[in-house]
Amino acid sequence: MLRNVRLIDPASKTDGIRDIIITDRKFLKIGIGLVLDASMLARAKGERLEIIDCRGLVAAPGLIDVHVHMRDPGFTHKESILTAAAAAAAGGFTTIIGMANTNPPIDDEAGILHVLTEGRKTGIRVKTCATITRGMAGKELVDMKHLKECGAAGFTDDGKPLVDIELVKEAMKTAAKLKMPLSFHEEDPECVKECGVNHGSVSEQLGLYGAEAMAEIKMIERDCRLAGEYGAIINIQHLSTKEGVDIVRKAKKLGIKVHAEATPHHFSLTQEAVLKYGTNAKMNPPLRTQEDRLAIIAGIDDGTIDIIATDHAPHTREEKRVDFVDAPSGITGLETSLSLGIMNLVDSGYISLTKLISRMSLAPAKLYNLEGGMVKEDAPADIVVFDPEQVWFYDKTFSKSSNSPWFKSKLKGKVVLTICNGFIVYDGRE
Repeated sequence: MLRNVRLIDPASKTDGIRDIIITDRKFLKIGIGLVLDASMLARAKGERLEIIDCRGLVAAPGLIDVHVHMRDPGFTHKESILTAAAAAAAGGFTTIIGMANTNPPIDDEAGILHVLTEGRKTGIRVKTCATITRGMAGKELVDMKHLKECGAAGFTDDGKPLVDIELVKEAMKTAAKLKMPLSFHEEDPECVKECGVNHGSVSEQLGLYGAEAMAEIKMIERDCRLAGEYGAIINIQHLSTKEGVDIVRKAKKLGIKVHAEATPHHFSLTQEAVLKYGTNAKMNPPLRTQEDRLAIIAGIDDGTIDIIATDHAPHTREEKRVDFVDAPSGITGLETSLSLGIMNLVDSGYISLTKLISRMSLAPAKLYNLEGGMVKEDAPADIVVFDPEQVWFYDKTFSKSSNSPWFKSKLKGKVVLTICNGFIVYDGRE
């Protein structure tokens, strides 16, 4: 029993003090001042009752991250499915969806089954996307129907943009028939000279040209237009430009089935962070201007951007300790995402805590038709309990990698418990 917890459940519009009883892997009862009765005891089947005093704490649906690079297979020196899941649980996530840019890429039945099999060894729900194209080569579509039947959550060539418009059309036609989402990495290579830094004042200081905002804008325009034409469900990954936000906003108003993600680093930092953090602020698409950052926040607020996703991208210290141009792009994010949302969105007065939870749980569940995203009697007991006021020092990680601008720094908003399928999978109580 979670007693006297502030339950925030966007699905039921709940925000108030509740008791929550969990047994048999489900939410048994949710109410005020609950007392066990005979029917509850019968459902509990002789289990010992553990009462956890949650005064001052918030409970919310288990967080869902739809954009995680687990690096398995092929790059397990950076991360594994097991360590990614452990980092996710520590960050309050009960479901993560892996990206398919592994080695080999996840473009067949064996790749999907590997992730799902290894995922079952963790305490959380681990799923994966498959690639859109075979080998992520951008030339030939995978067998989407078969891979859906194998358990693929969706399709993406994340890490590589799809430049062949005819291939994109075919992908959308097929995905629309299957009612499966396509997630797009929107960066036109023609507008990117050096990746990982925005074309502008900071790139000039580094003696680089960088990546133009137009790289993203052109491809979002194309894919929103095509999604409207073919009725596909699409997800624009890691939005970074104010123009991109506006294109998605207009597309949604036209009834196009477009979703969009924002990462914590894009709503927390600007291009100047590259000068402070170096390669630990290098990512694709790059951090951009303050105007872009505020447009992303406005998009999160009004629902244009309906999902907050980490784009968790672990790399080793050795890989990041090279010249900027030679370093890989990406940062870790599973353990810091909730804190950054509290600090830079809620505490800054941009959005409510309820809206933050909705963007991190309910909306991702809807996009991928997942269990979870709500706290409801008889639903699977996936829940996170956190202290929105607790300051903590991010100096150790469950991930194999620590390539984050926030490593070795103080953050606010600490996960206390993560419960998945009725079991405590992370316990941060001191």
